[in-house]
Amino acid sequence: MKSYFLGLIFFIAYKNKRLNVHQPNEINPVKIARYFEIYLKQHPYPSRYDVNGRFKAITLDGRSTPKEKYEQFYHELCHILRHTGHQTMMPTAYRELQERDANNFMVYAAVPHHMLHFIDFNKPTPLLLRDMSDMFRVTELLCQKRLERIKNRIMQKQSYQLISENSTNYEY
Repeated sequence: MKSYFLGLIFFIAYKNKRLNVHQPNEINPVKIARYFEIYLKQHPYPSRYDVNGRFKAITLDGRSTPKEKYEQFYHELCHILRHTGHQTMMPTAYRELQERDANNFMVYAAVPHHMLHFIDFNKPTPLLLRDMSDMFRVTELLCQKRLERIKNRIMQKQSYQLISENSTNYEY
């Protein structure tokens, strides 16, 4: 599990750097789509992706808020970059696995690890979530998920350090 998330974090950071995206205000779905040669459009129906040979397209739900559209973009982008096959033709379990992966990708791509230093984590949580939401142009719910993952990662690291420190104190 650890290598999956590190790989995902490095993949997103590498692609952002290739796009010359170093600050949250430089994140631009149109620019990202153009880089990956993906046709980006909006229509008043649920978001989706299409791949047909070399043709790739993402359709965003035109009825959604701008922040929801950013999230839809990252979700559908994951399907194009990381998945194969058409979901209507695959077993339910495999489709659910792809959806879970796309949701994870969305959280990490929307608030990239290499941009966390722009966030003031000393603020109270409601204010922090609002600021993150405005900075990365995604919903507060997505920011809350990202914040939970950051906190879990810190706690995990601390527990590994504690275990490591305690294991060196035993004589065998």
